[in-house]
Amino acid sequence: MPDHCLTVTSEQGAARLQFSPRFNLAAALIDRHLQEGRGDALAIRTASEDISYALLAERIARAGNALLALGVPRDGRLLMVVRDEPAFFYLFLGAIRAGIVPIPVNTLLRAADYAWLIDDSAAHALAYSPEFAAEVSAGLREARHHPGVILPTAGEGEALPKLMEAAAPHLAPAERGPEDDCFWLYSSGSTGRPKGAIHHQRDLAVVARCYGVETLGVRPSDVFFSAAKLFFAYGLGNGLAFPLWVGGTSILMPERPTPEATFATIARFRPTIFFGVPTLFARQIAEFARLKPDLSSLRFCVSAGEMLPAHLFTAWRELTGTEIIDGIGSTEMTHMYISNRPGEVRPGTTGRPVPGYEVKIVDEDGRQLPVGMPGRLLVRGLSVAKAYWRNPRPIVVDGWFDTGDTYRANEDGTYTYAGRSDDMLKVGGIWCSPVEIESVLIEHPAVLEAAVVGRADADQLIKPEAWIVLKNQDAPAPPGLAAELVQLCKTRLAPYKYPRWFRFVSDLPKTATGKIQRFKLRDRAPEATPATVIESTGAPMPEARAPL
Repeated sequence: MPDHCLTVTSEQGAARLQFSPRFNLAAALIDRHLQEGRGDALAIRTASEDISYALLAERIARAGNALLALGVPRDGRLLMVVRDEPAFFYLFLGAIRAGIVPIPVNTLLRAADYAWLIDDSAAHALAYSPEFAAEVSAGLREARHHPGVILPTAGEGEALPKLMEAAAPHLAPAERGPEDDCFWLYSSGSTGRPKGAIHHQRDLAVVARCYGVETLGVRPSDVFFSAAKLFFAYGLGNGLAFPLWVGGTSILMPERPTPEATFATIARFRPTIFFGVPTLFARQIAEFARLKPDLSSLRFCVSAGEMLPAHLFTAWRELTGTEIIDGIGSTEMTHMYISNRPGEVRPGTTGRPVPGYEVKIVDEDGRQLPVGMPGRLLVRGLSVAKAYWRNPRPIVVDGWFDTGDTYRANEDGTYTYAGRSDDMLKVGGIWCSPVEIESVLIEHPAVLEAAVVGRADADQLIKPEAWIVLKNQDAPAPPGLAAELVQLCKTRLAPYKYPRWFRFVSDLPKTATGKIQRFKLRDRAPEATPATVIESTGAPMPEARAPL
């Protein structure tokens, strides 16, 4: 059997996968395209260069050899703070080919976050794009652990390009099996601390076949453009695994995915599939008349990260003539496990289980619930991560992964999202902890207590809302306080985590032991307490009712 997985589709439509005992993910994604004569096909396109599969294979080998020459051991760990650029592919796949474990992490974090990740991962090496140098350098100074190799992806001196130029252009893939460690992805937990999910060599291959091929119908002629960045599980599948699995082309855009930037990229590179998140689709719809984008190359779009409201699906289809395929996945499961299908979208639902995955909805005692009853969503499939690093919490319990989401099954076999099973909230498709935001808000000298919950905006997308108790409760909130709190959050936290609403109250609902009851704040009518609404620039909007 060749060193990549084969797929057999059963009569019920569930994909069954068989792997060779020798399976190196980097070899599976690249080598067969060269063996089958597709070396000249375009693998990556950027604003500055086009990269063929043959050139990509060479650069992956050079990057892997460079890491080994620097002393990174096989089975060692490479922390990656790398933007969406070809160097991400070189390092991620070069490490895997060499038997090193890459760990791509969020490039929007602050120094304290990087310090924690450096210490927790005990990484042997750290690679970073130069634009993140300030936060990464500060994180390195704060960290207790010191990686032996620090590698910028560009610049003068001992940067990645110079080291790759000196490295050999060929590298035999490290002997690995489908269940061996391959890469990590960090995911936020209920306490706000991220957990390192250890993924197998097979996991990205499973989702590329089961979701990319079996569900979306991707093909070699497709051009893939993911606004979701490569450090996300969602973006890693969209922008790297899917195109490389079928021999398609990945479009890389390192800039922030604004409507202007994404529309311009689509017009220039003519992708056939665009992957976004509901917040971006809402902004694109709002700017559509002004920007007048040419989206005629698209076969369809894909959305994940948070539920896609039905009205956004309808508005997008009316404007573009294309569908948005909504689905749900997770870091632990690598990518999607429930999704709509092209031509079979039921707006407002997440669709049906992806081939190769099983789901069930259970009550608090683990009993399976009937159709129509909301409960906890459990899932199982071959792409589930092996374990959490340095964390005793098991990923799989009795064969199932608990997603933490509340869902209900519908009569037609689709599933509908009914909310998060805990206090975590997703903003722009990224999990964040209310405790983390609260801890920054109460640093302000005027704030006594703070509680953060998720609130739906005008497009029914979730954003943080802060409930604030002031130290001086006899006076109204100063006019500039909300803007100061926004700036504090943007300085101390990843920029998407700042609250969009501020509600100043005399007290917060609590349990008898003093724990804040956030569910009571979520359930409280928005009109019950006047709110200061914050623009995306951080400026207060006293008369506004909904955030941008």
